Amino acid sequence: MPAAEQTSTSRQTSAPTLDDGRDETNTERLDRNWNSLMQELRVVQTGVQLLTGFLLTLPFQNRFTVLPPPMKWLYLGIVAASIGATVCLIAPVAAHRMLFRRHRIDQVVTAAHRYALAGLGLLGLALTGVAILIFDTVAGVVAAIVVGGVVACLFVWVWLVHPWRQRSGERF
Repeated sequence: MPAAEQTSTSRQTSAPTLDDGRDETNTERLDRNWNSLMQELRVVQTGVQLLTGFLLTLPFQNRFTVLPPPMKWLYLGIVAASIGATVCLIAPVAAHRMLFRRHRIDQVVTAAHRYALAGLGLLGLALTGVAILIFDTVAGVVAAIVVGGVVACLFVWVWLVHPWRQRSGERF
């Protein structure tokens, strides 16, 4: 068998059983998945870090003291979700550093995927809470409830339902 055919054959046997038209080894697929995930996290990390930083300054503003206790508790929940999102969305970088050159890219990619999903969920909660807090402060409790419900539904639809439907029958 010619060398080109041997290479192609060995690549096919080591490739995953996905029928996506790619001719790549498992390691190449993992590297591609890692790079794709890092690009996605770059987009969201900046936003979540800015949100967290902004939230951490609010208690030091004069108007914060006039918030009713339920809104202060909501604020603390929002801060906790935002900090949790920050931790989860930065966790893949820390995991990669700890496991660098230990031939564990498969574990890093799997863990990073899970951290990214958890971080996005926490970010959705934080942003929904921020919308409720702001609308309650500016327009009242009814507006806050309506907007909070709309924002929560928007996140669920755009981040969960729509992508899930696009998976065309794959299990989640």
